This record gives sequence, C-alpha cells and structure tokens, in this order.
Amino acid sequence: MKKLWLLIFFYVLPAHSQPVVPNFVTGTMSSTTNTTTSISETITSKDYKTGYEYTVSGTGVTNSGGNMSPNATTVNGSSGGVTYTWTGADLTTKPNWNLNNVTSGAAFQFSESYHGPGLQNVTTITRQIESESVVTSTSVFSQ
Repeated sequence: MKKLWLLIFFYVLPAHSQPVVPNFVTGTMSSTTNTTTSISETITSKDYKTGYEYTVSGTGVTNSGGNMSPNATTVNGSSGGVTYTWTGADLTTKPNWNLNNVTSGAAFQFSESYHGPGLQNVTTITRQIESESVVTSTSVFSQ
C-alpha cells in the first residue's frame, strides 16, 4: 500500500495553460516629481592693511629738527583666529612740530594722520537660495 501511495504521489499530471490576453484597449500613465532645493550660505571677506601711512601737511609749522618720519616697528596681533605680523610706525619717534611766528599771531594750518596696519574692513554676505522644480510626464499606450 505504501508503494501505491508513493506511485500516486510522484505521478505527474500534465498542466495546460491558457494564453493571457490584456483586457484594455488604451491607457495613460502620469507621473509628477516635485523637487525643492534650499541653499543657505554665508560669505565673509576680510581686508587687511599690511603697512602704515604717516602723513603731515600744513603751513606756518616747522619740524623740530628730528627725523621726518617715525621709525618702523613690528606689530603683532590676531583677528578672527588669524595671527599676523606687520610693520607699523613707532609713534614715540615721530617728529615734533612747532608753530612759526607764534608771537605775531600769524595764521597756520596743520594736519597729522596715522593709519596703522591691521584689519581694515569686514564684509559679510548671507543669502538664502530657494529653488523648486516640477517635472510632469505622461505616457499613452494602446494595444
């Protein structure tokens, strides 16, 4: 009996299939893709002056007889994590200026300026860029 069950179990019956025929005539398929991009950026620019300017002008004044320009000196510093060494003027060695004809009340004009090395200007630009893209595609098919 066991052999009979085994024989029935392994007996293969033929299988028949029917053709598959789509049951539509036409159709469409649509797809829409939306993409949004957001970019945030900050640009920082730093302008450094690496030397100095010492300027004197006027009328009715004279130099005390010393050197006309101050001696150079080393300037060390840091700004925003940047360490620098530049050349500046030692203002303790600048010339002394005297007025001419002080007692007579004569007119005079005098201007003295010093612009040292270092950070001169910081420009920071912050901007936000938003972009959106929409792509729609449609496919039409028929049998």
